[in-house]
Amino acid sequence: MSKMNQIPNIITAFRLLCSFILLFLKPFSSPFFLIYLIGGLSDIIDGFLARKLCITSKLGAMLDSIADAFFILVLLIIFIPHFDWPIWITYWVIAIIIIRLLSLVVGFFKYHTFDFLHTYANKATGLALFSFPFLYFFWGLDFMAIFLCIFASISAIEELLINMVSEKLDRNVTSIFASLKAK
Repeated sequence: MSKMNQIPNIITAFRLLCSFILLFLKPFSSPFFLIYLIGGLSDIIDGFLARKLCITSKLGAMLDSIADAFFILVLLIIFIPHFDWPIWITYWVIAIIIIRLLSLVVGFFKYHTFDFLHTYANKATGLALFSFPFLYFFWGLDFMAIFLCIFASISAIEELLINMVSEKLDRNVTSIFASLKAK
């Protein structure tokens, strides 16, 4: 594989590094927002370049999913202790995590690999999660938590349903409707 073909994967690996660095920065500080924005932009750029240059790969898709999952894990580590969440939000987040893990287990037994799907709902959830540190100042913590949990619940349930009904793994399936249509 040529060096040019590795550019999207290098950008994705850089997002992993940015996520790791966030763990050591004061939340909502200028350096935090700078690294946060760079990490978020890298998520957009890596996929765009891979598609634009026609150099998408299974490795790239898997690496992108791992980087996304790690970024979300880091955000949970940073934000959950930072805020005084209502207990029911904590339970809701735990329920979403359980659904995500169940989806991974179903996918692993069905496809013999871990499968993170790039559905529209997952992308919308990622955008909503990415927007959280900026928007909670305007809309408040409770509203943003409910907003995020609704998006995350829909995307988690959809991914589980796709894994349950799909006959073959398609990481780039857009929705449950596309999955059902493909049958």
